[in-house]
Amino acid sequence: MKTSDFDYLLPEELIAQDPLADRSSSRLLVLSRESGEVSHERFSDIGRHFRAGDVLVINDTKVIPARLLGRKEETNAAVELLLLKRVTEHEWETLVKPGKKCRVGTVILFGEPDDTGEVPLRAEIVDILDGGTRRVHFTYSGVFEEVLSKLGEMPLPPYIHHKLLDGTRYNTVYAEHDGSAAAPTAGLHFTPELMANLEKMGVEIVRVTLHVGLGTFRPVKEENFLEHHMHEETYIVPEEAARAINAAKAEGRRVICVGTTSCRTLEAAADENGVVRAGSASTDIFIYPGYKFKVMDGLITNFHLPKSTLIMLVSAFAGREHVLAAYRTAVEEKYRFYSLGDAMLVI
Repeated sequence: MKTSDFDYLLPEELIAQDPLADRSSSRLLVLSRESGEVSHERFSDIGRHFRAGDVLVINDTKVIPARLLGRKEETNAAVELLLLKRVTEHEWETLVKPGKKCRVGTVILFGEPDDTGEVPLRAEIVDILDGGTRRVHFTYSGVFEEVLSKLGEMPLPPYIHHKLLDGTRYNTVYAEHDGSAAAPTAGLHFTPELMANLEKMGVEIVRVTLHVGLGTFRPVKEENFLEHHMHEETYIVPEEAARAINAAKAEGRRVICVGTTSCRTLEAAADENGVVRAGSASTDIFIYPGYKFKVMDGLITNFHLPKSTLIMLVSAFAGREHVLAAYRTAVEEKYRFYSLGDAMLVI
């Protein structure tokens, strides 16, 4: 199986550029893992596919304004930084553009200087890491998050060309822990009312955290996808989440993940017997067809880019032929694709 086996044709006009006014009004394509049959519904009606005792796993990471636009101290040339992962209090792993012109020792300035000539944020590249990312040391006064809130922008994917007027729409309604460079987009469809209705039905909602990093942005360039390097991302599984998930599995109840990030968290945190271990760790788990799922029984997800690791994960769960056939149907039915688009339930 090759990377090109996960390709499909998508008209550019189907790439969603703006969020819908009502999060839960998006369309929902329901795909049967067993038969490959699809049905067309609304996300607001997703509750009909749940039953009392199901465990719904959400990723409560929060996207930070991780895109910084600055200038090189030496030449005043424009530089863009994307914050990926906090390493220490003052250091981050970052994606820098243009990378080739930003070597170790390069200093980048952000914001306008004050009366003393000092800028609110200064960054120095201290190391070039595997994969071309840069380790950057920041100098600032006060609290970094407050400085970032004034200078940073929401890091929208490159295929979204419209400016997001409301930055909260690139976060889930349950986002809590700062740290992501991209949203866990399957969760963008949920409203507080919809989640409350699921809980009234007897659905148990548990939280995990996976901070979404560079892996979301990296295309699979190798035709042999096994040569693709997955970037590490940090996750946290609280004790109460592990207990709830393990109890559900032991009792034969379903565990349904909201998004590929929740899926990757559980599958990375589970031992060979499918028992989820609480704690914090990093994972570069790569899930593709042939993978045997240890925990997940159902998946809510968006429509992903061709030849991406995400469509490979969904194909591992539902079968490549079923998934690609569903995608062709979604194109024919003019679903909205990618981060701000419609959703799919695989059950």
